[in-house]
Amino acid sequence: MTNERRVLVHADSDALAASITARFLTKTVDLLDDHDRVNIVLEGGRIAIKVLATINASPARDSVDWSRVHFWWGDERWLPAADPERNEVKAREALLDHIDIPAENIHACPASDGSLDLDAAATAYAGELAAHGDGDTGLPRFDITFLGVGPDGHTASLFPDRPEVLERDAMVVAVRNSPKPPAERISLTRPAINSSQRIWVELSGSDKASVLGLALAGAAYTEVPIAGMKGRKRTVFFVDSDAASEVPESLIAPTY
Repeated sequence: MTNERRVLVHADSDALAASITARFLTKTVDLLDDHDRVNIVLEGGRIAIKVLATINASPARDSVDWSRVHFWWGDERWLPAADPERNEVKAREALLDHIDIPAENIHACPASDGSLDLDAAATAYAGELAAHGDGDTGLPRFDITFLGVGPDGHTASLFPDRPEVLERDAMVVAVRNSPKPPAERISLTRPAINSSQRIWVELSGSDKASVLGLALAGAAYTEVPIAGMKGRKRTVFFVDSDAASEVPESLIAPTY
């Protein structure tokens, strides 16, 4: 277990999405050679959806045996099932509705127009995770977890100086009064995210430069939540040149 942190810098958001796509497709094929199934945790940011659309457009898309890939979400907005602002809806439009994947492999969070309230929905999603648990965490083996980052350092729906980022026992939490709309959400917790084998963080834009610098400098995760996210094997920050403006040269990896 190396627990490496690397920063890979790209010229712009297009190059960033193309690079992540190529690495994702290659790594997923490799993982399927070693495992019966692969678990991917998605996020809903602008770059994340761009990556999914780029995967969909890639000639190598169907080199992946999607029947053995399971998709989960790091967080979800507590909105009706068909709401276009739900991370699930965006991911389906960008990729999931276009690949040959069994419906049961797509593990979406409950929606606000279902039969559950927010707390029960968080509990239900935790139960879904546990039902597919693999190993000592009681969770699926998250092979690749994608994370986005807000200008305030939040990731998933774990915001600075909020009780959710301090949660140590639960794997899923209900979020209320979120500083970013919508106010109600469901999120994986820091322990759940840090059970991941690989965490791939996607950042684009000059408004992310300061928070990336803080995260890499070891800021407290209570103040900069992304600083506390570390994959068991590797954590890679995929960034564009604008977001990398405050990253020390010594942390930038020339190759991956």
